[in-house]
Amino acid sequence: MGPHPAVAAIRLAVRRALHDVLTAHPAPAHCPAPLVLVACSGGADSMALASALAFEAPRLGVRAGGVTVDHGLQDGSAERAQDVAVRLTSLGLAPVESVAVRVARTAAGPEADAREARYGALDEAVERLGAAAVLLGHTRDDQAETVLLGLARGSGTRSLSGMAAVSGASGRYLRPFLSVDRQSTRKACMVQSLPVWDDPHNADPAYTRSRVRHEALPTLEKALGKGVVEALARTAQLSRDDADALDAWAAEAERSVRTDEVRTDEPGARERVTLDTVGLYALPPAVRRRVLRRAAIEAGAPAGSLFARHIEEMDRLLTAWRGQRALNLPGRVEAERQGGRLVIRHGSPR
Repeated sequence: MGPHPAVAAIRLAVRRALHDVLTAHPAPAHCPAPLVLVACSGGADSMALASALAFEAPRLGVRAGGVTVDHGLQDGSAERAQDVAVRLTSLGLAPVESVAVRVARTAAGPEADAREARYGALDEAVERLGAAAVLLGHTRDDQAETVLLGLARGSGTRSLSGMAAVSGASGRYLRPFLSVDRQSTRKACMVQSLPVWDDPHNADPAYTRSRVRHEALPTLEKALGKGVVEALARTAQLSRDDADALDAWAAEAERSVRTDEVRTDEPGARERVTLDTVGLYALPPAVRRRVLRRAAIEAGAPAGSLFARHIEEMDRLLTAWRGQRALNLPGRVEAERQGGRLVIRHGSPR
């Protein structure tokens, strides 16, 4: 008798991810097999992922380890992280690490701050352990929530594309469960008698994603019927395909409108971008706005703080020019029209 359907589904998803790792990181003869880590919080999604990795890795000649991150945001978090590390070790994963991080408090908000600290810890673990990849337990439900959050922010096609199946430096982060629903991961843990920990933050209405999960999505399903999660996840993939094509077009278009004439030894030279306004205006709006966004990020604006309204204000320096003053953008970046040029630079006293 084969495994439970939920277990079979998650194992298949992990097997495909490991095949991708082996294709990208073939191990020469007499060299260690590639190491793949699972990022595990102890919740149902990541425990199901850890179990599937432990099962599939030795069958494919892959070394499997795990990392759990203690954010220090709740009482007893250190003990819980150690307990998760013990569970990962009991599954046969090695090496296994529990990493404590300090979560900074910024204007981005607690969710973004915790995410920044977590990925920083995972990046450091990858480098220290020489891992080829890290598997993340984001499910189709998480993807639907991400798309809905992007829709609420009005940040455009890229925001609606949700989480990528492969991301990070050299494609180190893999999300094999984006086609697997959250109910399947919980069922897989139950039939395998895997203990799970439900993070109370996931049910705390103080957090935006929690409200989307427990209020917004159920309301949409009640009004529109079942299938909303699947439709939002499908929208993510379609939007990602469109955004990738437009981003490639924008990268090519940017080269044709760059007019940088700054000496490389001039202070701030690497934080200033100059664009030809005539060439920019001639571009389709979707491409033009991507060029503007790329330029602002290059000048030092944090990508996560650069919203659609910022890009629209920059665009008006081209499409509705009335002698406006310089725009202040996130990260102390400013955009200013100077005759036939749009200058985007890191702010400094003039």
